Amino acid sequence: MRTGINFPLSSADRQHLEAIVSDRNAPQKHVWRSRIVLLSADGAVRASKTTVWRWQERFMAEGVDGHLRDKTRPPGWAPVAGDRVEDVVRLTLAPPPHETTHRTARAMSGAVGLAVSTVQKIWKAHDLSPHSLSP
Repeated sequence: MRTGINFPLSSADRQHLEAIVSDRNAPQKHVWRSRIVLLSADGAVRASKTTVWRWQERFMAEGVDGHLRDKTRPPGWAPVAGDRVEDVVRLTLAPPPHETTHRTARAMSGAVGLAVSTVQKIWKAHDLSPHSLSP
């Protein structure tokens, strides 16, 4: 099991971190991280172990500037492939099947295999409204 990490905190770093904590306009995530590092140096942290370890390690590796910078993350969802978007646009502009007067987002999502919300986003991005396209 991991025990507490002791690391030296220079007076300049301490002043910088305390300035962040006392700055009313500082982003709260920076205030929280700064408090964790200050309390860690004093040996009195009140946060989950993994959170404390993350910010201790980042501070020891990169200093004050490193703990103020956010790590980059990949987007949550992959963008829809261009050919799939083209299929939605092409089918939307084509006459609707059978005796229907217009295409619905639900019918279109079933035809192209995308979620209804994705079809609606594509329509919005391309300024398409199936109701306005009907004869």
